Amino acid sequence: MTAPGRDAPAPPRVRPVRDGRLPGDVHMWVMVLGDLFFFGCYFVTYMVFRALSDEDFSAAQRHLHTGIGVANTVVLLTSSLFAALAVIAVRRGAFGNAQRLLLATAACGAVFALLKAYEWHSEITGGHTVADEFFSFYYVLTGVHLVHVALGMLILGVAVRELRDPGKRRAEVVEQSVVFWHMVDLLWVVIFAVLYLMR
Repeated sequence: MTAPGRDAPAPPRVRPVRDGRLPGDVHMWVMVLGDLFFFGCYFVTYMVFRALSDEDFSAAQRHLHTGIGVANTVVLLTSSLFAALAVIAVRRGAFGNAQRLLLATAACGAVFALLKAYEWHSEITGGHTVADEFFSFYYVLTGVHLVHVALGMLILGVAVRELRDPGKRRAEVVEQSVVFWHMVDLLWVVIFAVLYLMR
């Protein structure tokens, strides 16, 4: 008999074969769609202000550290891979592997936050503050996104905690945490394209 703490074949509560439903539950999807709507409105506002002051925005934009932006993008895309693999693992009943993958996902989030903190410090000490219109958008967008990264790490922690309890292991909890994390990654890709790349 397999010890309770070790990976075991999928129990009845784990669904290795999809039944056509969305991963997670409706509450998480409502939250995700609400966040996407909020960011979408802010992106539109940014585009309007940029169109009105294109030269000023372009000049300020050149002070951003594109290399750090690229590094953060790679880190979050890697985290999404870990998160997706965690869902596959938990559906197969490989709970230990799923825990490690979720922790790796959260570790990527921590690296992202450290890089962002370094970038903010560099920009602020360089005199680029919210007094500049472009940087006011930059700090709000990246700041609210960073809050979502922190919340995502907390949600991942809840999923890991459940996986450690043999009586609470549910694929749905891991799916919900990963759905939120993928949203965080998607938002960053758009933020990176809009703030760092668009000219």
